[in-house]
This record gives sequence, C-alpha cells and structure tokens, in this order.
Amino acid sequence: MDVRSDFALELQLGHVGERAQDLCVKEALGAVFAHMKGGRGRNRLGGKTLITLLAKLRSAAAAADEWEVVRLVQDSLDYAEGRILRPDFEERYRRFRRLSEPPSLHQDHLARMFSTILQSFVQICTDYLDQRPEAQVDEVLAYVEALGRDARYMQQPHERTGRYRILRGTAEMAAWLEQVFRERIDIEDPEQAARRIVMSPDSLAVLATDQDGQLLFRAAEVHRRRQDLKALRKVVQDPGASEHDLQRALDGQHWIFGGQFASQALQRRLVPGDEVDIPLIRGDGALHVVELKRSMSLHGSLVKRHRGRWVPTAEVHDAVNQAVNYLVGLDEHRIRIKKDLGIETRRASALVLIGHPSLQPDVAEEDINDVLRTLNTHINRVDVMTYKELVDNAERALSGWK
Repeated sequence: MDVRSDFALELQLGHVGERAQDLCVKEALGAVFAHMKGGRGRNRLGGKTLITLLAKLRSAAAAADEWEVVRLVQDSLDYAEGRILRPDFEERYRRFRRLSEPPSLHQDHLARMFSTILQSFVQICTDYLDQRPEAQVDEVLAYVEALGRDARYMQQPHERTGRYRILRGTAEMAAWLEQVFRERIDIEDPEQAARRIVMSPDSLAVLATDQDGQLLFRAAEVHRRRQDLKALRKVVQDPGASEHDLQRALDGQHWIFGGQFASQALQRRLVPGDEVDIPLIRGDGALHVVELKRSMSLHGSLVKRHRGRWVPTAEVHDAVNQAVNYLVGLDEHRIRIKKDLGIETRRASALVLIGHPSLQPDVAEEDINDVLRTLNTHINRVDVMTYKELVDNAERALSGWK
C-alpha cells in the first residue's frame, strides 16, 4: 500500500498541533513529525510506520478526550492512505490555498473536472443507446453504475502509455477474490491483494503457480456452483416452471445430488419407449435415475391426513410407480445396455423430485419431509424428495466445502 507523505499533510498536522493540549498528544505528534522529516533532503518519509504513528496519535487524542484532534488526525490517516484526494483535502483546509495557490485555482479545477465527467457520462449513455436503442432509463443507469465500479480498476496498457482502459466485470471479480481471501486465506490486506490480481494481465498464470492458486481455482468452482444453485432455486420457486424448465436448470449439475455421483450420462433413452429425465452415474459405476415432477406448479398436494396422520398422496405414489417401472425396464435390458453403452444397471436406483413445501403452507415443512423419509424406508431402490430439500442440502454442502 502506497502511503502519501507530502507538504499538504505536514501543513494539516501543523494545524493539529495548534489544537492539541495534552502533553501525550503533543509527544505523539512530535514522533509523527520526526518520522516524516527523517528523509534525505526535502523528501518526507511515509510507509507503514507513518500510518502506525498516526494511529497512535489518534489513540492518544481519544484518551485525552481531545475529539477535535481525533477528527483531524483521522483526516490525516485517510489522506495518507489515499481515501481522500488531494484537491478535496486541501479544500477542507482552506489555509493551504492562501499559502500556495490563487483562491480560484481549486474552484476552476473542480469546474473543469465536473464538466469533463458530465460530458463523459453523456457520451457513455449515447454510445450505449446507439447499440441498444430500445433500452430503458433504468438499464442505462445500471450500465453506467457498473462501469463506475469497474473504473476503480482502470489499467494502463504497456503498449500505449498515457492511455487507460476500463475492463468490464473487473469490479465483480475483485469483490469475489476479496471474499475468497477473507474467508479462506490468511492475507493481511485482502482488498489490496484482490486489486493487484485483477489488474495484472498475467493474473491467471500467477494463480496457477502460486501456492494458494489451487485453492483459488477450487474456490472459483464453488463460486460457479453457487451461481448455478441460485438459478435453480429461482426456477424451483417459480409457480409457472414446467418439468422441462426444471430439467434445464439441473442438467449437467450432478454435484447437486451429492458427492456419490461421478458424472451424468449423455444417453437418456436407455430402454425402448422410456426416456429418463436425468441419468446419473454413481461412484461404483451404477446408474441412478432422477425422475422430475413439477415443483411449485404441481397440480396436487404432497401429503394428506389419514386416520390422524400425514401420509403421501396419490400424486407421490404415482411418481414412485413410474420410477419403479423405469428400474424394471433397466433390469430387463441390463445386458444390452452394458454391452452397447457401458452403463451398469443391475444395481440401478432412482430419485423422485416432486413438489415444494410452499404448496401446503398449512403443513409444517418438517412434517412433509418426515412423511417422505418414512416412505423412503419402506420402498426399495427409490427415494422421494422435494426440490426445496434438494437445494437446501446442496447449499449446506457448499457452505462446508473447503
């Protein structure tokens, strides 16, 4: 992290000295000045030492109840660490202008800068609308806002010095990397590390050779899975989603069903006249059939009252019978399937995904899950589960992933 130590900071700290009363505060301020003036010639020293000394000065002022000094020192810290730009810093302390510059210089600078920003804003909006003439106002503003976030990571190409470029999506990548660093890697300054990586043209090569690179690539996979799971939950909760919509959201996501599945088979028509929704391959090479029914658009209920207890409805039993028929067909054609497709169906099993607890708000979700789990213990090779339980299980698995 670059620490700024210049004449503007020195003048502002001189103003701090005029306000300080406590002896400990003055001694801490003297240590700051001694460090800054320890450079060769007119150079002022900065670095982490300056930040540490300013923090000690702020603590001494707080202990002495000199809160005006605390505020001023906080401004000094923000300026030294780059959170306050020099024009803004000098504007806050008007005495700088009297010492070094004509009174109108900052005003003119601000006016020119603001004018340039507005012209750039107009040009950005014009270019966007030229490409998308049907765009609405909120779409244009969202585009400009995203571009503003990416502008924090502006880059200067080596082949064109003095020119800068803004890469779209950089801010999102930096935010994700920072989150990974904070949660999974012990790094002193996660934000700065993320910024350095996304602004490096060779960032992927750096990650590949870094000792923590493999962790980051695995974290990237988790990030992708979270996005896929978010999209799946949206479809699962959609009252208008069809079985085909659910199949598209689950296709290629075998990890969602648990770690015992190694892949998803490409061939769905294994038995003449039958086409399974999602054919999964277990770790032992055996087939596992996923039968998809509707979620929020299911026409019937999942459970009903019978002799004072909740039991599965005919809707659930019909789905189970369909899965059983698939397994019977697979058993009858297991030799041909093994020979032609190399898929083992002798020990095949099935999962029925059906419904959502929100379909029956008068029944507790736990009761619905208990009914289906009880059913699972009394049928062979077939399990029944709601879509919500499937997604919840996958989310818990991701939360504990390392």
